[in-house]
Amino acid sequence: MTDRFRLDGSVAIVTGAGGGIGSAGALALAEAGADIALMGRNKAKLEQAAKDVEATGRRALIVEADVTDEAGVAAAAKAILDAFSKVDILFNNAGITSPKTLCALPLDEWQRVIDTNLTGAYLCARVFAPGMIQQRHGRIINMGSVLSGRGMANRTVYSASKAGLANFGAALAFELGPYGVTVNTIGATVMVTDLNRELIQTQPQLYQRVLDRTALGRLGEIEDVTGVLVFLASDAARFITGQTIFVDGGYTAG
Repeated sequence: MTDRFRLDGSVAIVTGAGGGIGSAGALALAEAGADIALMGRNKAKLEQAAKDVEATGRRALIVEADVTDEAGVAAAAKAILDAFSKVDILFNNAGITSPKTLCALPLDEWQRVIDTNLTGAYLCARVFAPGMIQQRHGRIINMGSVLSGRGMANRTVYSASKAGLANFGAALAFELGPYGVTVNTIGATVMVTDLNRELIQTQPQLYQRVLDRTALGRLGEIEDVTGVLVFLASDAARFITGQTIFVDGGYTAG
């Protein structure tokens, strides 16, 4: 049974791979047997993530690219395919937030979050899906949020982007399903990451409200996501597609 969770011989792309869930996800996929293409904008962080991947005995490729840049994504895809010849797993993890009220949120910042969290996933899926279709196998996994279906003050653009991402994945599952490609989204609660740590410290009342409606009574940890990531990437999840798998300690159960 455990062999069904192995990813030996697979090639995985992780966007936003320089830190937090991205680097941890890349490492988890490598530990399961996949070679990894690490996409991101911070070369120093990508280099550290590559060292961690290579320590598992797997290959790592650093690709500096911005997921919002169509030409940059196309160039990254060429570099990855030149190096590995194929792609089996795409983890659309790159994401940002903007914790501002609607009236304080300028249009350019709204657009930046939408472009990174939603359009970036579209650009990456569009460039790698043809290869998955051709080989009649693939896994696209989007990094979503519980806020795709639940409201929270000061998170209008983030919530909109993640709701769009979840429904993008559900629709894409129907397009790619006939070719053996699955598309799923991980709906994560607040995770203790570099992105959130400062916000957790500066807005304790907000995060206490999250804790109050979380059955397990704690915020999420990166390891809570990486196990689900490996599962969805593996053959063990071959009949799961079009879903949002909530990793939220029961936040959405109430």
